[in-house]
Amino acid sequence: MPAAEAHGSNFPPFDVHTFPSQLLWLVIAFAALYLLMSRVALPRIATILEERHDRIADDIEEAGKLKAESEAAAEAYEKALASARTKAHGIATETRDTLAAEAETRRKSLEADLNVKLAAAEVQIAATKTAAMANVRGIAVEAASAIVNTLIGTTPTSGAVEEAVDTAIKG
Repeated sequence: MPAAEAHGSNFPPFDVHTFPSQLLWLVIAFAALYLLMSRVALPRIATILEERHDRIADDIEEAGKLKAESEAAAEAYEKALASARTKAHGIATETRDTLAAEAETRRKSLEADLNVKLAAAEVQIAATKTAAMANVRGIAVEAASAIVNTLIGTTPTSGAVEEAVDTAIKG
């Protein structure tokens, strides 16, 4: 390593003798990079950021409009729903009242029919009772006459038997 010692053992970037040329190239490279960044890359990035900012602003504005529209639609829906409920309640009340009136009319009609049938039945019962009582009197007269004939052996007069039966029936 005698040659290395003659030339120096310093690493070239750390060699003091090459500092001015290194600094010159550093300034040139930095200036070139700065110009490249400021003229090419940064305007493109600025344009992209501006476009993104505009797109985000437009999206936020559109979202606000859509939110307002959805709130208006929800409010209209709630109003329509309330109106429909009120209308349905009115229809239900009207239907209930109509059905109650129809039921009351049918009840009164049935009641009237039943009263007519009851009156007819009472008349028929009275007629049947009168006919039965007439038959009972006739049967009672015949039975009394037969009993007296069987017991005494003589047939009583029909007037006497009828008078005795009438007295017993009234009595």
